[in-house]
Amino acid sequence: MAYIKCSLTPALTPEQKQFYEDNGYIVVRNNVDPEVLDNCMKRFIDICKGSTDHQVFMVMKDPSLKHSNAKGEHLIDKLQDFAFDPVFWSYASDVNVVNVVEEIIGPNITVAHSMFINKPPNAKASSSLHPLHQDIFYFPFRPPNKIVASWTALERVDESNGCLYVISGSHKGPMYEHTYPEGFRKPMYLGVQGFDHLKKTFVIMEKGDTVFFHPHILHGSGPNRTQGFRRAISCHYADSNCEFIDVRGTSQEQLAVELEATAQKLGLASTNFIDVWKIKSRLVRGKPGSFQQISSRL
Repeated sequence: MAYIKCSLTPALTPEQKQFYEDNGYIVVRNNVDPEVLDNCMKRFIDICKGSTDHQVFMVMKDPSLKHSNAKGEHLIDKLQDFAFDPVFWSYASDVNVVNVVEEIIGPNITVAHSMFINKPPNAKASSSLHPLHQDIFYFPFRPPNKIVASWTALERVDESNGCLYVISGSHKGPMYEHTYPEGFRKPMYLGVQGFDHLKKTFVIMEKGDTVFFHPHILHGSGPNRTQGFRRAISCHYADSNCEFIDVRGTSQEQLAVELEATAQKLGLASTNFIDVWKIKSRLVRGKPGSFQQISSRL
């Protein structure tokens, strides 16, 4: 398998690196070629129509629209874990994305998680938004400074259609307790409570812009209040030699139970929480490591 090579030109300026260190995120404008995004968009639409085979682990529907007349892209709100799909892989392995990732976490890089996110119109606000949360809560691997997310806009995103917002500098804090907010139970959309007083920075982006952010940063997104869509594509990258941890007996245990149940429904070879993360990951650059060492039970 051929892996992409690092550019000799730094992907981030010293000022951008320092901004990331201080704030926990950085926006890189015009980061991804429109052709790559257009191909991914077409793939999403084809999957929504049921007109193509694909290698995506989960095709998810907005729960507030399941009993409506909504169909296709007006119903499907997320494709989960697409690292082995040949079209979406063009984004996950895009040199302009991965070169930035390398400057943040180092040269041995695994795509640990991947999503195509679609906010369709007419969904309930409580279903369309994503509560304030930290991505590290979902992961059984560490350390946090060896993990980074990329999130690329496929069209203009702003407050009207539910752009991301971040709490600048919050990545310097601990991992907080996550629960399902009262009156809100979209599977695995957990959130933290008691931070409403903190200032939100809304990340307004145009097509091709990418925001890279630390797994400890508090962030979320609002509902789509327009009659259009809000679409983005995202990957979480980790150092291939991250250490995996046992989350049993911790605040992450219930999440692990939910993911293992989902893995069983999908018929994965192993439903162990750690194995599931390894099965759906893919090496993108450098040498293989702990992510590529699946349990002997398989």
